[in-house]
Amino acid sequence: MLTINRIDLSDARILIEGAAAKAREIGVPMCIAVVDESGTLVAFERMDGGKVTSVTIAQDKAFTAAAARKATHEYNAANVPGNLAFGIHTEVGGRLSTVGGGLPVLVDGEVVGGIGLSSGTPQQDMDCAQAGIDHFVSKRQ
Repeated sequence: MLTINRIDLSDARILIEGAAAKAREIGVPMCIAVVDESGTLVAFERMDGGKVTSVTIAQDKAFTAAAARKATHEYNAANVPGNLAFGIHTEVGGRLSTVGGGLPVLVDGEVVGGIGLSSGTPQQDMDCAQAGIDHFVSKRQ
């Protein structure tokens, strides 16, 4: 039997709160998705002005980060022609994202979920995702 730790709705709201605060600070309305450790959506927010196309992208980034237990930008570095991982983005029905902005959420070294952001540049998405995680960690202490 397995005991599984996963984020809950209140955790997801904390992650979104931190990410949205950073998005407001930089002036980029974001789509923010939070999933549990299996990649299943727990919470989502499309800030006013967040791009319609970013709804799915944010969810796919969060899914990738949690289910693969790896940041999406790490896949980006490996997903180049000639590397054995090239084409990974076509797997799982095309849900694996290799665009920066998806980060796994860890508690005590264990992946308990993922956060994905989209609407800015990949670096802006990554910065806002990290802000969500930083806010989550600060609330847990």
